[in-house]
Amino acid sequence: MKLRDLTGTKYSIIQGGMANIATGEFAAAVSNAGGLGLVASGGMNAEALREQIRICKSKTDKPFGVNLMLMNPDVDNIAQMLIEEKVQFITTGAGNPGKYMAGWKAMGAKVFPVVASVALAKIMVRAGADAIIAEGGESGGHVGDMTTMTLLPQVVAAVDVPVIAAGGIASGEQMAAAMLLGACGVQIGTCLLVSEECPIHENYKQALIKAKDNATTVTGRSQGAPVRIIKNEMAREYLKLEAEGADRERLEQITLGGLRRAVVDGDMLRGSVMAGQVCGQLKEVRPVAAILEELNRGAVEALNNAQLIEL
Repeated sequence: MKLRDLTGTKYSIIQGGMANIATGEFAAAVSNAGGLGLVASGGMNAEALREQIRICKSKTDKPFGVNLMLMNPDVDNIAQMLIEEKVQFITTGAGNPGKYMAGWKAMGAKVFPVVASVALAKIMVRAGADAIIAEGGESGGHVGDMTTMTLLPQVVAAVDVPVIAAGGIASGEQMAAAMLLGACGVQIGTCLLVSEECPIHENYKQALIKAKDNATTVTGRSQGAPVRIIKNEMAREYLKLEAEGADRERLEQITLGGLRRAVVDGDMLRGSVMAGQVCGQLKEVRPVAAILEELNRGAVEALNNAQLIEL
């Protein structure tokens, strides 16, 4: 099964649930362009998220969904609100959505948990997941240890539901590689940050375009909460203190409000500029429709060309 058959979208592409970035308006733009747009719950309570869902509904008649971070303090209320709003696609991260699954499925939603290990993928399938998003550590924001190339085929082999690849995908060739490894489609985030419709500060977009291949680093490994961000003044200070054994409270003081500083204020020195390793591939700001069309077309061409390669 191709992801587009599961979602009813033009392309087999999902937009990542990027906290403080993936608004209702942005999710609608992605859906209108042929992908599955997601409204992100990060940093919102149930009623604030409901408002964004309704904005999305008002701006698209195409399929869209919601990404629910299960560590959200208002998670129980959000889970119920998703039923009330009849959200048809729900992706989850940072936890086990098992306790909410029956209610969501009864309402008719399809649930795609994000996982970073085979063990968690199996747990999610037992809980009732309709598909699994296998996310490698190349991705931006919160990450796991395994790369997409190693995680994806192992998850595909371990579960009997469709698997969506995430992490390290910003070109048609990378999407094609994911499909060859058994994915039914892909989830992308970093390459959509440089879309015209993405509501982040222009400084953020320019930082991504200027980024080189080794522009990112991972903070928070010592705290069990690794996050991939662009190297900057804040990241270097954090890593230095982390290496010196600073406690959680001291480290959290550095990152507190960091994502907002990057997204809203455009602070590229002290902001948490979340981005995946593919940032080095990004060259210009374009409409989201152009990004999705090129990604899909490139994947089709790469898969056709792969048949001509001799080993």
